[in-house]
Amino acid sequence: MAITKNHPAEVVAELVDLGHRQFGENRDQEAGPKSVRLSELRPDTENIWHFVGQLQSNKVKSVLKYAQVIHSIDRESLVAELAKQLPKFEGNYSGFIELNLTDDPGRGGVLPQNLAPMAESVLQLPNFELLGVMAVAGLGMEPASEFEKVLAASSKLQELAPGASKLSIGMSEDFEIAISMGATHIRVGSAITGPRPLNP
Repeated sequence: MAITKNHPAEVVAELVDLGHRQFGENRDQEAGPKSVRLSELRPDTENIWHFVGQLQSNKVKSVLKYAQVIHSIDRESLVAELAKQLPKFEGNYSGFIELNLTDDPGRGGVLPQNLAPMAESVLQLPNFELLGVMAVAGLGMEPASEFEKVLAASSKLQELAPGASKLSIGMSEDFEIAISMGATHIRVGSAITGPRPLNP
């Protein structure tokens, strides 16, 4: 998906004209208005919005108004809020459990050893499909070795949920490695849109 953070809806509309339909954002306060504006600029296209940032529980209701895919399910309190809000919306949603690949429990994401209980909770959500796992390679870490950890976690997840085989890994700097290792969803921003404006 094209990450369009800090770029106006007009840039997204240009990507739509080129045939792109999958867009990602990580800030609700920017993504919500942008999705509305895009629907005004290109009313005859059906685009899919992915929320890729850490999702605060109090933003769930707002995010579900425009994003069909959530890439950052990382804690039980968020799953509880999704369970509360999803029945209020029509349509089907999907998403990924975010993995924490570091030894820092304070970092966003689920530690691999805690993946199974989190998956069991997500699988109970109404109108929601668990697609697989998402992760970001650590700063200064070799992407391939980081993604190997994701592949191992994905295999464990599929023992519980065979259909949850998707991999949301890879960004502008390492997406080629991610693709070679089986990524199904990559998050590419600057490599598509160029540098983000400093003052959006």
